[in-house]
Formats: sequence, C-alpha cells, structure tokens
Amino acid sequence: MVLFPGGFLWGTATAAHQVEGGNWNNDWWAWEHDPASPCVEPSGDACDHYHRYLEDLGLLASLGFNAYRFSLEWSRIEPEEGEFSQAALGHYRRMVEACREGGLEPVVTLHHFTTPRWVADRGGWADPATAGRFARFAAAAADALADEVRWVCTINEPNILATMGYLTGLFPPGERDPERHRRAQGVLAAAHRRAVEVVRRAIPEAAVGLTLAMSDYQAAEPGGEATLEALRDSDEGPLLEAAAAGDFVGVQAYSRIRVGRAGPLGPPRGAEQTLMGWEFYPEALEAAVRRAHRETGLPVLVTENGVAVADDTRRVEYVRRALEGVGRCLADGVPVRGYCYWSALDNFEWALGYGPTFGLIEVDRQSLQRRPRPSAGWLGAVARANALS
Repeated sequence: MVLFPGGFLWGTATAAHQVEGGNWNNDWWAWEHDPASPCVEPSGDACDHYHRYLEDLGLLASLGFNAYRFSLEWSRIEPEEGEFSQAALGHYRRMVEACREGGLEPVVTLHHFTTPRWVADRGGWADPATAGRFARFAAAAADALADEVRWVCTINEPNILATMGYLTGLFPPGERDPERHRRAQGVLAAAHRRAVEVVRRAIPEAAVGLTLAMSDYQAAEPGGEATLEALRDSDEGPLLEAAAAGDFVGVQAYSRIRVGRAGPLGPPRGAEQTLMGWEFYPEALEAAVRRAHRETGLPVLVTENGVAVADDTRRVEYVRRALEGVGRCLADGVPVRGYCYWSALDNFEWALGYGPTFGLIEVDRQSLQRRPRPSAGWLGAVARANALS
C-alpha cells in the first residue's frame, strides 16, 4: 500500500493545440500544412476541447480527479503583437472557473510548444527579444486569471522545444543548427525567469515553475558514463539550472535512455515498446523525480507521465509501477506535490498525428465522442482513495 500525502494533486493533462482544434494562427498549424515537414496529418478540429471543455471537465471530475493541467494558446490571446483578445482571455478564465466549480485544481501552462506566427516571423525562440514578448504575454494572462490560479507552469519542455526545433528539425522552424540550438536554450531560460517575475507580481500566492522533459539515462556498456553525462547535461542541464528560479519543478518522464560509448543505444533487444517507439519503462519517473529535486532543491510536481498503448491493461501496469516509484520518493522525503497523467484525451501527437493513443479517454476521430477507458476508472479510484493498493 502506498499512501499519498494530504492535498496531493491527482490530475490529467492536455495542451491547447493538441485538443482545442482550429489553432491556425501559430507556427505548428503552418508546419503541419508544409509538405516538407515530417507531419503525417494536420491537427484540424483536434478534440474540439475549446468548445467541449465543460463536458470534458465534468467527465474528469466524475472519474475522481482533483486537478487538471491545461495550456493557454498564446496565438489566440495575442493574435498580433500587442493586440490582446479579451474574448480569448475570458474563455480561459471561464475554463479556470469551471475547474474550480467542478472540484478540479487548475494547473495552467502558459506555453506548450506553439508560438504565434508573428513571433515566429520575428525570429522565434532564437531571437533574444522573444523573452520579453513572452513575459508581456505572461503578464496579461496572469492578470486575467490572478484570483483563480494557484499553479502556473511557464514553458512546457523548453529542452524539447529547442532540440526539436533548432537541432533535429522535427518541430518548427525545422532547423539543424547547433549554435541556434544553444541560443534558443538561452532565450527560453531567460523567458522562464522573466515569466516567473511577472507571475509572482500578479499572483503572489501562486506556485510558478518550469516543466522539463527528463529521462532515466543509464550507462549500458563500460565507458558509457562520460557519454551519458555529456548527453544529459546538453539536454537537461541549462534548463534544469533555469528551473531553480521557480517555486517548483515540473517533471515529465516516460522512459529511459541507454547510453554506450558512442551514444544512445536504443531499447534492449526484445523489450516491450510503446506506440511512440519508446521502451516500456515506467521506472524512469522515479529516477527523473529524484534528479530534478536533487539538482534544483525544489518540490516536484509530476506534470506529465503516461503511455501510448493499444492494450489498456498495459496502461494500468505502466501507471501502477510509475506511482510505486513516486511512493518510494515520498518515503525518502522527496517533496512530490502531485501527479498528472498524460493525457486526459487521445489527442494530436504533433508530427505523429492521431496514431499514438495516450488518453485515459478515447476520442472517436469522426464523431469526437468521448469514451473513458478502464484505466481512467482505475486511476480515478486511486485518486479518490489517495492511495495505491
């Protein structure tokens, strides 16, 4: 039996572009429709969460969850530089209020991978001025939500945003330039620090933090340790350091990375793999939580953890083992404040489209009808009990 502390957040998570639909004014919509991009399909209507959020929040609350992490779409709120949409701000305020009315603690993410087209056209995250642009947006959002929000994530996985956008070319702007990658890391770190300042001014009682994509790096052959350290430091290091400026660190972990002398080795022969092609390895979460707390000294909120599988019984097994790791962290005194499963709904998984199914709730691609999977009821029961038996 694993008992979780009082006030522990039990949530699910989504990102605006992956569930809302119709976010045509950002860099990802342009990227999806570029024939030269790796995207297999456009996001389109996604899950129509922008209009169906009341239905979705009611479903999550009925399942037993007490928190919901979601993101604001910057391109809706500031569709052109300096032009703020009161209608869009009002929409997100109504979402926050609906969370509170339904017994869900809103965990608001200010930026989750998508950037307004006008920002991208001015240099995106490789332009130092973007840190100031983001801080201005963060201030407007914080002012609009101030009396209703207690948890704010500034930027989702900035290490992935920088690497995929500026080093591997898989995310917009599709560049493969190590120098631009390092510059983007620096701009994202500066943007986080500036956003922390403006959110604290607007909402002094809120906890504000950065979320990081983390893996359990493991040396898989003699001599791999030095390569491991170099890989991990280049990916997580600069932004893990920046995260220390916040009140908590958001940990997002899915699998491990096995490292040899020459670099990553991939999953072991015969290992179970998810629909993302990752090794089925839920124990990665425990390692990531411990490292995040050790490196920053901050409390940890698990802002994403989950698995894309066709067999829902494997989802239950994955989450059970991941939560057992969280329990071991708590037993050792690591301050973990909550767990948000990724994701609430089957959604648009970026360049991979709608193929990978992470959702606790299945979404029919034609009718958009929601159908909770058995794993949703299982995890909701864990949340209600605040215990894993």
